[in-house]
Parts: sequence; structure tokens; C-alpha cells
Amino acid sequence: MSGISRSHVQKLISDGRLKVDGAPVKANMLVAAGTVLELDVPPPAPAEPIGQPELPITIVYEDDDLLIVDKPAGQVVHPAPGHGSGTLVNALLGRGESLAPGGIAGVQRPGIVHRLDRDTSGLLMVARNDDAQASLQAQLKARRVRKTYLALVAGTVAAGQGRIEAPVGRDPGRRTRMAVTPDGRPSTTGYRVRERFDGWTLLELDLVTGRTHQIRVHLEAIGHPVAGDPVYGTGTSRRGPRGLGRLFLHAWRLELTSPSTGSLIRAEAPVPPALESVLDDLRAATRRP
Repeated sequence: MSGISRSHVQKLISDGRLKVDGAPVKANMLVAAGTVLELDVPPPAPAEPIGQPELPITIVYEDDDLLIVDKPAGQVVHPAPGHGSGTLVNALLGRGESLAPGGIAGVQRPGIVHRLDRDTSGLLMVARNDDAQASLQAQLKARRVRKTYLALVAGTVAAGQGRIEAPVGRDPGRRTRMAVTPDGRPSTTGYRVRERFDGWTLLELDLVTGRTHQIRVHLEAIGHPVAGDPVYGTGTSRRGPRGLGRLFLHAWRLELTSPSTGSLIRAEAPVPPALESVLDDLRAATRRP
């Protein structure tokens, strides 16, 4: 194929757009002579994203400089190949927002200074002007933004609190995922046990560095993968507790400095009802001494 990058092809495969006999296949499928593969390549996203006022959006905090949004699980942050609409950026523009141009990578990401995985819910900062964008990016680089997540993980985490320091890089055996690797970038995650259940533990996690999939990779590395994780979980952890239909990872709290006033801004996003329901069921099922 010409005019399409290897990384773009890998993304299309992970999205289920490569098919044999009409059924999606994985990148590690062994092919034989005569196999016919069909790759569905969607048209490129428009140069500038369009507003979609019909998309719901939850604003947790706003001032003249920034918005803090509670992103739902399943929503992509910004347009990309295969996701030209329905993103958080489309929702923001549909609300009539005037966002800082360019974001972290061009016109398709206005106001965006950091990301959340598609399957992760919770808080995301969005810059409304160039000065705010520069300030937020500087705070992130200097690690002055405190980002706290909630995650339900498989197994009983014995220590009440701890710190995971392990380099994260591209998995040499599976290039579509990340892993702890000797040549990875230094990465640090702090954790505290919030609640224990039979076979599961609810953690508060401080994201000190912000590598791709860092929390999920670090928790897999210590033997406690996030519940409902289709990439880094296995068996019971991949399925999660009964009733869990998504990754149990939620960006719960943000603390940052106002770009204009220098005052401290704190924001929290409540645990989504679907996740709270899972926790209620675990509390009811957990044996108490």
C-alpha cells in the first residue's frame, strides 16, 4: 500500500478495520497463500474539526482561561484517522467554545494540552487562549499539575501505599501496546489503597509522569492489572467483576495553578454511576470478619 503509514495501518487493525471473510482479525494472524485481506481505510478527518452541538458535555470548572471537562468513557479526545467526529473537541466546538488554536499537535486539537485514553473517564483541562495553553503546558512539563485517578485492580494490594518507578516504552513484542522496558522513559506512579474487596482493590493513583498507558502498564507490572482492561488484563482481570462493561479507570481529581491569578484550582469528577454500582455490589459481596 502507498500513502499510508505503518502506524496508521496498526491503528486501523486495532480498530477492527482489517478483515478476512468479513471478520476482523488481529495483527498477529498468520496468513496463507490465497488469503484475501480487506482493509477499510476511512477518509481523512477534515483539516479543522466541526462543532457538534448535539453531543453532551459536562463542564466541572470554567473561567476565562480554561475549562475542566468530565469526559465520558468511550469518547475520543480529538479527531484522528478513523475518528473524524463525535470527539470531545467536536462537542466543545459545538458548545460555541473559542479554544486556543493548535493545542498539542495542530488544528485538529484546539485547546488540548493533555489526553485521556478513550476508555478512561474523568477530568481533562482545555485551554481557552494562547497564554493559558502555554501556562498549562509549562505546569505539566514541570509536574506541577496533580492528577489523581481511581482504579479497581485485580487481587489484594497488600501495602497501604507505595510508589511504582519503572521505565515505560513501546512493547518490543507487541508494538500496539506499551510495557515496562529497560530503554523506556522514566515513569513514576504513586498509589494508596482506598478500599479492599474479595479479590479486588480500589486504589487512588497519583500520576507523577504522564506516559502513554502508564497507570495500566505499571499496575500490570506489579501483578494487579486494572479491572476490565482488554489490553493489559488477562482472564478474570480482563473481564472484571460482574456488571463491569468498561475499563475501571477514572481521572478523579485535578489540582493546578490558575494561569491568570496564580491561585490554586481544585476539581473533582464523581465516580460514574456504572462504576459506583460495581463497587456497591463488591461491598455487598465482600466477607467481613
